[in-house]
Amino acid sequence: MSTVFQKTRVSEAALLNPSDSTKKINDFPEACVSAFSGELIRKFASRPDTEIIAKLPSTGGSVPVFKTVYLGREVAFYLSRVGGPACAAAFEEVTAMGARCLVLFGSCGILNEEKTRGRLIIPDCAVRDEGTSYHYAEPSDEIEADPESVRILQKIMDNHNIPHIIGKTWTTDALYRETAPAAAERRKEGCLCVEMECASMLAVSRFRRIPFVQFLYGSDSLDSGSWKAKGPDRHGLPLQELYMHLAFECALALCDADSRKDAAKNDGR
Repeated sequence: MSTVFQKTRVSEAALLNPSDSTKKINDFPEACVSAFSGELIRKFASRPDTEIIAKLPSTGGSVPVFKTVYLGREVAFYLSRVGGPACAAAFEEVTAMGARCLVLFGSCGILNEEKTRGRLIIPDCAVRDEGTSYHYAEPSDEIEADPESVRILQKIMDNHNIPHIIGKTWTTDALYRETAPAAAERRKEGCLCVEMECASMLAVSRFRRIPFVQFLYGSDSLDSGSWKAKGPDRHGLPLQELYMHLAFECALALCDADSRKDAAKNDGR
């Protein structure tokens, strides 16, 4: 671990907090979903019951945050930027706007074809081979997801007969430095896949005490010692639309579970 990360103290106050630069929005949906597919976000943004309620600032152009209705309840959604720092910053900002729970989903590189073939992946643990998480959680090789959030997502997938597997992911900052020895080492450690955000997001979730869960689908493979694309239609728009509905349902369930937890704490006073 670098000396910079060794000296990081996550309990120290930040000079800039999300609420300093992001205003709370009245009636912002508690349940929030984010995905990495621009095509998918545009598809749902075009629905008649959807409207823009906020924008996430960026020097490259602001990202709209949408509000829609799912199962009679309001849900927010937006396009995530790739990489731990940008993804975590957006998480912080939508939380400052009023979101209480977040579900994130997108593609990953497969490290174990045998175990993941035909299944979505629910990470319950992430190898911290990135930088953002070390500013939110004390140094460690891995960070675990909240077990209750994982169980909620698993139950929803079971209810809809969606094949899935729960396991470890490898979060890295360097897409083009995923070497064969590194992939083999991570596979030996039990990693099912590789992506660029999960460890960062889990650390923010734990630090801010915001319920969060993520699920992944394979878009390429590093299982054979070389990189292989899986094909553009493997998880095309129709399947991704199903994933969006799963994410909406899970986000609502996370918020419901969090509300029950708060109520139980208040009753115990």
